[in-house]
Amino acid sequence: MTKVKILILLTVFIDIIGLGVVIPILPFYVANFSNSAFLITSLFAVYALCSFFSAPVIGALSDRVGRKPMLIMSIFSTALGWFIFASATNIFFLFIGRIIDGIMAGNFPIAQGYLSDISKDDKERTTNLGLIGAVFGIGFIIGPFLGGVLGQFGHTVPFWFVGGLALLNGILGLFILPETNKSLTKKPININPFIPLIKASKKSNIRSSYIAWFLFGLAIASYQSIFSLYLRDVFHFDELTGGIIFGLIGFVIAINQGLAMKHIWLKYFKEPVLELTMLVIFAIGFLLLSVKFLIIFGIALLLTTFGQSILRVVMTSQVVGQSSPNERGEILGIMSSITSLSMMISPFLSGIMYEKNNILPFLFSFVCLLIAFIFLYIKRKELSKMNLPEDVEMDSII
Repeated sequence: MTKVKILILLTVFIDIIGLGVVIPILPFYVANFSNSAFLITSLFAVYALCSFFSAPVIGALSDRVGRKPMLIMSIFSTALGWFIFASATNIFFLFIGRIIDGIMAGNFPIAQGYLSDISKDDKERTTNLGLIGAVFGIGFIIGPFLGGVLGQFGHTVPFWFVGGLALLNGILGLFILPETNKSLTKKPININPFIPLIKASKKSNIRSSYIAWFLFGLAIASYQSIFSLYLRDVFHFDELTGGIIFGLIGFVIAINQGLAMKHIWLKYFKEPVLELTMLVIFAIGFLLLSVKFLIIFGIALLLTTFGQSILRVVMTSQVVGQSSPNERGEILGIMSSITSLSMMISPFLSGIMYEKNNILPFLFSFVCLLIAFIFLYIKRKELSKMNLPEDVEMDSII
């Protein structure tokens, strides 16, 4: 099963590298067709839109017809999507490439299913799923840096490279991967991605946390979709410099989540306090990003990087900790749906705002985080009055 695990982790790695490659190089590539900020951010949004509707269906189909056929289809669609994107002669084909990739975006949930299938017990399953998180972090360090470096040889080179990797990955999977789902289900497939969101709205005890998570997602997606544009337009950084900056961000996030989270932040701070404090720090970081001075920009980048890496773990833990063990899979699924929804909405909005004034997306993120802070602060006050405990266990998260 070791070679199965390696190939699955390789699949996730290539997927994340593909996402990372896009970020620093996209504005420079799309500039061959249009200088519209809205167009660039729409390419992020259309992928999220397609995956929002397709990912739950692809995951359910892997329960019904098997992991291998769905994963292979998903990998080959990723390769095809990148090849079409790289060979685009007009804007229409840019969108076709992202739609094809998004409409079969099942690599991640099927990979989780594969690793769950081959796990001998609960402990091994948690360890295996934790490996996906580690690979995600490493991929997001390498991807943007790779995009910046390969972009020096031509703006289409990174996309051809990632498409070639995906094609090779699919061919290997076709011949090497076994089918690990031994108990195929005949349950009807739910094709409505809004059902998890409806369920979320009915959970009054964690509704505020869900709202805060959605606002956190809006802030992140708004920032990510225009960040390379901002680096190019304000500081005149090229794609290589942008790739290096994103690589450094990924490195700090990996160290912060992998080491500092357990040995510093959770050792000296209680989770509820850490959550509210980091929301304020994260919000201040976005406010400072709107100041167009390089030194202040560097400080702001440090604040936002620390803020997002800590909040992503702590906010997830706070939501999961308020649910019973047999609900945790459903809760994490709901949070994933909320994230996808925010990634659909925010890039469209940030593209429109950026074209009016390039600091507006950062101010939008600042306001989102401020509102999230208010929701969670009110919730803490209510819990305090009811003398209910706020701390939850982190064991299932880190």
